[in-house]
Amino acid sequence: MNTVLGRRARILAATTATAGLVLVAGCSSGDGGGETVKGVSIVKAGQLTTCTHLPYPPFQSEIDGKVQGFDVSLIDLVAKDLGVKQDILDTPFENFKTGAFLNSGECDLAAAGMTITDERKKNVDFSDPYFDATQAVLVDKKSGIGSFDALKGKKLGAQAQTTGEEYAKGKGFDPVSFESSDAVLNGLRTGQVQAVIIDYPVVQGWLKDKANANAFQVVDNLNTGEQYGFSVKKGNTELVQAINKALKDAKADGTYKKLYEQWIGPYAAGAASASPSPAS
Repeated sequence: MNTVLGRRARILAATTATAGLVLVAGCSSGDGGGETVKGVSIVKAGQLTTCTHLPYPPFQSEIDGKVQGFDVSLIDLVAKDLGVKQDILDTPFENFKTGAFLNSGECDLAAAGMTITDERKKNVDFSDPYFDATQAVLVDKKSGIGSFDALKGKKLGAQAQTTGEEYAKGKGFDPVSFESSDAVLNGLRTGQVQAVIIDYPVVQGWLKDKANANAFQVVDNLNTGEQYGFSVKKGNTELVQAINKALKDAKADGTYKKLYEQWIGPYAAGAASASPSPAS
C-alpha cells in the first residue's frame, strides 16, 4: 500500500476486466451528482465509487495498468447488480478506520482487505464478512528464526495502521511501521527488520515470485480470528444489503469460489463465514 498520508489521492477507474489508472490533480469533490439506483443512493451518477489503498495484492493492486484483485472483482458484482460501473479512489489507509471519505461523500464504500473490528464499527457499518484471514510471520531463510515465539529480541516489521501491527504491539513488540505492504517486504529484504507480520494472503502473493520464495519463508501462521468486510457510511443499510446479496449470490452460484481460486489460492469451504467474529 504505497500511498503516503497527505499525498494527493489518485482516482482509479476500474472494472475487473478493464480497470485503468488515471492520475488527476486531486481528490474528487464528492459533488458529482448522485442518484438512487434500485433503492441504493450512490454519490456519483452511473458509478459505484470505492475507496481503497494500493497496492495490497491479491485484494487490490495495479497489474498491467489495470486495478485488479479479489476485492475489485467482488465489488464489480455489486456494481453489476446495480447497473453501474465501479470506480476506485486510492486513499490513505487511515481513512478506513475513521470512515472520513465515506462521511464526506467521496466514496460509497471502502474495500481494502479490511478486518472487521469493534473499534472500526464505531465509525462505519460493515458488510457480512467475505474472507477469513490469518497473520503470517515471514523471515529470511538465513535468519535462524523458526517461529513467532523466537522473535523475542528481534526487530519486527509490520504495516502501519493494520491489525498485524496491533497484534505485534499486543504481544509486547515495538514493530517498525511501514507505510505499505511493498515497503514491509523491502524492509525485510534490506535488513531493516529481521521478520515481518502481515496478512497471510499478501505473503502468499509475494512467494509466488521465485526470487522471494528462494529468499524468504513463513515460519508461523497466527489465527487471530480476523475476518474482512466491506465498509459503508454509518446507516447506509441499503448498500450493505446490496453488498450482502451480491456476496450471497456469488457463493451460491460458484462465482465466489472461482474468484477465490483466481486471486487467493485453493478454496476452503470456511473461507468466508456467515457472520462477523468478535474483534481480536
